[in-house]
Order: sequence, then structure tokens, then C-alpha cells
Amino acid sequence: MYLIKYQILYIENSLIKFFLFFFLTKGAFCLKSGIKCIKVTQSVTIGSEMFRGRSKHTLDEKGRLAIPARFKETLAQKDDKCLVLTNHFNCLWAFARDDWKLIEEKAANLSLFDQAVSTYRRYFISGAKECPVKQGRVTIPPDLRELVGLKKEVVLVGELKLFEIWDKDKWEEEFERAKESFPQVSQSLSELGV
Repeated sequence: MYLIKYQILYIENSLIKFFLFFFLTKGAFCLKSGIKCIKVTQSVTIGSEMFRGRSKHTLDEKGRLAIPARFKETLAQKDDKCLVLTNHFNCLWAFARDDWKLIEEKAANLSLFDQAVSTYRRYFISGAKECPVKQGRVTIPPDLRELVGLKKEVVLVGELKLFEIWDKDKWEEEFERAKESFPQVSQSLSELGV
């Protein structure tokens, strides 16, 4: 187990809406409007119930994906035999049901009259589908595969409370962007105590 202290600096202007999801606090996220700058400091204990690592996989013709052993162990520790999949930017996000329920509860309590909230619900929340894990595989629904362009070769990317499912070619482009910006991002995070 590791104890991690982190700080989040969240900046938003009225023209651009940022959704900041930080799942180390059991699905907590910030959503504000107007010009805001919020600094949050939290401490959490990270155990073995996290999705970690990257791996390449192949989808079969029915859209079935073999879940890596380490991810299956994480689901077993959470006593879950199901994933909730939803669309995100150019990839799918996969959650254990309990982690997804926390997101739904928070989303249900957001304003019905905020345009950013409506956009968030229409795109992210409405895309969610419960997908059982059977014989170590999950079947990704065709509409989600099509929406993010999943073909045969995919990459799974552990993101602690969730994992991402990327088309291999899109992942390679995204990873190159992340690699190029990592020194700058690292500096910003170090200033926040990460």
C-alpha cells in the first residue's frame, strides 16, 4: 500500500468547460462554471484494487476482449464480474460497477439547467453500458466500438480506478503526444506536490 498526497489545480473560463475527474477520491470530480481556480489537497491510500499497466490485445469478430490477469484480479478484489463501459475522448473507459455508481450518484445531483452538465450527461453518462465479464472476456458493444474507432488491435491502459480501451493506432498517436508533453506536465504536477 502507498500513501499519496496530491493537489489538483482546476482552472476554467466561461467559454471552455473542463471536466476534471480524479478517481483517487472514490470518483470525486469538479465541475464549475465561470472563471474559477480551485486548489484541492487530499491524501489517499492506494491498495491493490487499482488498474495498472498497459497491454496490447486483439478483439475477435464479435468484439470480445480478453481481460488481462492483473485486471481480472482487480475486479475479483472488488467482487465484481461486470464492467461498465462508456465513451470518452477517442477511447472507451471501463469501470468496476461500484466505481461507476459513485459517478452516477454525483451526476444525478448536478443541476438539470446547466448546459455543461447536460453535455456531460448526454455524451459520457448516456454511453454507459454494463458488460459482464465471462470466461475472462468482455464483449464491447458494436456502437461503442464504432464511436471510438476500435478495430482488431487494441491497447488497454490502466488508469487506477478505471482502464482505457484504445484502438492501437490512435493509442500510439496519443502516447507520442503524452510523451512529448510529459516534461512540462511533470513540472506542473511537481509544483502541486505530486
